[in-house]
Amino acid sequence: MKIVVLDAQTLGSEIDFNLLSNFGNYEVYQLTQPEERLKHIADAEIVITNKVLIDKYIIDNCSGLKLVALTATGMNNVDLEYAKQKGIIVKNVAGYSTESVAQHTFALLLHLMHNNSYYDSYVKSGAYVVSETFTHIHTQYFQLKNKTWGIIGLGAIGKRVAEIAKVFGCNIIYFSTSGKNFSNDYKQVSLPELLSTADVISIHAPLNENTRNLISENEFSLMKPTSYLVNVGRGGIVNEMELAIALDSELLAGAALDVLEKEPIDANNPLLHIQNKHNLFITPHIAWVSQEAMKELWNKTLENVKSYLKI
Repeated sequence: MKIVVLDAQTLGSEIDFNLLSNFGNYEVYQLTQPEERLKHIADAEIVITNKVLIDKYIIDNCSGLKLVALTATGMNNVDLEYAKQKGIIVKNVAGYSTESVAQHTFALLLHLMHNNSYYDSYVKSGAYVVSETFTHIHTQYFQLKNKTWGIIGLGAIGKRVAEIAKVFGCNIIYFSTSGKNFSNDYKQVSLPELLSTADVISIHAPLNENTRNLISENEFSLMKPTSYLVNVGRGGIVNEMELAIALDSELLAGAALDVLEKEPIDANNPLLHIQNKHNLFITPHIAWVSQEAMKELWNKTLENVKSYLKI
C-alpha cells in the first residue's frame, strides 16, 4: 500500500501526516507541478490532493491508482467520468467549512463597509495623535439592521449566513442558482429582483454552467449604488473585468472577494488596477482555513481512506 499527498502546502502546517502510517507507506509532497504528477504518483494506490489535476493522462499512466481522496468539496480537478470507467474511487469532503466560510463572509463585509483599512492606517500614521477632536469621520457606514441581504446560493453555507444576518436584523431574500434549494424561512426571488433590492449581496454558489459569469455588466447595472457584493463562492461567478468597471463607475459601494477566477491572481487582473481601491477588499481564498475547519477536513479525509480500506 502506497499513499501520496500531492499538495500538502495547501493544508497549512498543522496537519499530522504521520497518521497515514496507520494505513501503509506514504510520501508527502509540498506541491506538485503539472509535469511532476506522473513522477510523484508513480505506483501509488491512494492519492490525497486538493487541487492537482487528475485527468485522463494521469489515470491512463498510473495503473495502480485506486482512490483519489480530495481535501476539498469541489471535484472539478478530477475527470470523474473517466475515473469511474477505470474503477477509480473519488471521494471529496463536504460540510467541514460551513461555519468558517460564513464567519469570513461577515469579516469581509464589515471590514469593507466600515472602511477599517483607512481608519487603522489613520491611527497608526500618527495623524490621530495630533487630532483636534476625539473622532475622525472620513466615511460613514450604514447599520445592517432593517437592510435587505440577498443570498445567491442557499446551500448549507448560504443558510448559515442567512441565520447570522437575521440576528443582525436583516431582511433575507435569496436566489437559488440550481432551482433545487428552497426555504420557507426566507423569500425566494428572481436574480434581477435580488440585485435591484438588496443592500448586501453574498454569493455562496458553486461554479458550473449555470453560474459562470452570473454577475456581469447587466447585473451590475441593476444594483443599488449603495450596495455591497461579497463573493465566497467561486471566482468565475463574477466577471472580474466588469466588476472593475462597475467599481470605478460607482455602480455599487464596494466588493469583497475571497475567490478569483484564477488563483493565485494574475498581475494583469483588472481588479489590481482600479481607481477606487478603497471600495475593494480581497483575501487569498482563506475563508475555509479556520483551525477547526482544517482539523475537520483532515479527519474526514482520513475517514474516506479508512472507508476505502474497509477498516
